[in-house]
Amino acid sequence: MKVRVKGEGRAQKAEGKAQQAGGGQPKAAQRGAGQTPVKQKPAKRRDAQTADLSLEQEVARLMPKGVTRKASPEQPAPQKAAPAGPRQERAQGPARPETRPDQRSIKGPQTARRGARPARPPLEEAHTPSTFRLFYALRVPTEVAARLAEAQRALKGNWRSVRADQMHVTLAYLPAAPPERLADLKALGARLIPELAPLDVRLRGTGYFPNEGSPRVWFVKVEAEGLNELAAALRAGVHELGLSTDELAFKAHITLARKKGPAPRVPPQTYDLGWTAGGVTLYRSFLQKTGPIYEPQGSYRFQTPEVATSPPDTTPSTDPPAPESAPPQEPS
Repeated sequence: MKVRVKGEGRAQKAEGKAQQAGGGQPKAAQRGAGQTPVKQKPAKRRDAQTADLSLEQEVARLMPKGVTRKASPEQPAPQKAAPAGPRQERAQGPARPETRPDQRSIKGPQTARRGARPARPPLEEAHTPSTFRLFYALRVPTEVAARLAEAQRALKGNWRSVRADQMHVTLAYLPAAPPERLADLKALGARLIPELAPLDVRLRGTGYFPNEGSPRVWFVKVEAEGLNELAAALRAGVHELGLSTDELAFKAHITLARKKGPAPRVPPQTYDLGWTAGGVTLYRSFLQKTGPIYEPQGSYRFQTPEVATSPPDTTPSTDPPAPESAPPQEPS
């Protein structure tokens, strides 16, 4: 396609002058001389590509210096392909090698997909804690626990009751005891408890912890002479072993329920119940969705009270001696 640019008219005029200089005369001059005008044969059409090249050369010659011709919009210059970046390479991915059906490899173990949930381990290997939750406690007798279980029927909402067979009075709590120190804690109970006398335990009224705001625990208070001293002795023995207990102050109680959400309070209740505690038990706590489960690790009895006996009578007797019996007769 020919492009009309500035200076193309000049090029056409130059071509006309060139024809006249080559001997060609205009038709008016031939008529004036009385000659019959000779009809000129039209020149053969040049090849389009050759004509375009000559035109381009003439236009370039007539163009002012410092001015360059713009390329035709119909024929854009070919763009150099940019090298593929890492993002394009990742999008395209490596070329897959062509394999025949008989050369397919056997699939190995499938790997987990990204973001997929890992397979659940077996139940016995689901969780192995590195430390134990241990505590020394007084076990609540069955008949007393049954009376407390009747009071749990008044609970409403998101209160979770403690089972009657799990009720106890905590004396010393170890939230993170190394498993290899369990034997030392058993030895502590066997050495300390038999030197103490049994405890007469009495129940009082119910309460909440914390008492203000939204409570988390509902419990019944416990009293006994020597109970605070027993808890202090156990905690001191644990510290001497290089282990730690919780930092809460000792307040003797029996937990009746734990709150897991909004729930109303239960009206205060009082009890006139009690029992004689015959020993201390070392428990291990297992946390579960339904609540903690306590498993005994060792039991230690208090000192057995001695039964008073009367001393032997050493006063000489005043009764006359009994007569001697006759010797048995010999058979005849």
